[in-house]
Amino acid sequence: MTLTPRPPLFSPPAVRLRLAPESAEGGALRRINGVWWPHSPDLVSELPGLFAELPSAWGQITSVLVDETVWSPFPGRVRVADQVVRLRRTTAQRAPSTVCLLAPGRGRWDLLVVPPAAADAEVGRLMESMAFPLEGRSEGR
Repeated sequence: MTLTPRPPLFSPPAVRLRLAPESAEGGALRRINGVWWPHSPDLVSELPGLFAELPSAWGQITSVLVDETVWSPFPGRVRVADQVVRLRRTTAQRAPSTVCLLAPGRGRWDLLVVPPAAADAEVGRLMESMAFPLEGRSEGR
């Protein structure tokens, strides 16, 4: 009799993140640096996975600014990857919603946040848009 190993009781889902390619010129600034599709509106549980997938060149993210209407209530600070991260709220509703990541001395990165319940087709279109430069694109391309 052969025993088949049992699957783990919980395996964390993959992070759904698509970052825009870095500019060949190295100096072009983007308004949106990527698209993030969290699995839930629980910011505290979603951040560790997101941070694990960010490029090391972005440095240590110490502050995150989000639209509070998109996320479940969250504390002002949270420990992520052995560092304290300040979570800041904004009530300015933006369409589409974004999350702003700040790393002192390194920069600021803005990610478009796709609602967790969004349809796969819409998400696919947004994720694919990150493969091409955003500036100078005409609608419908």
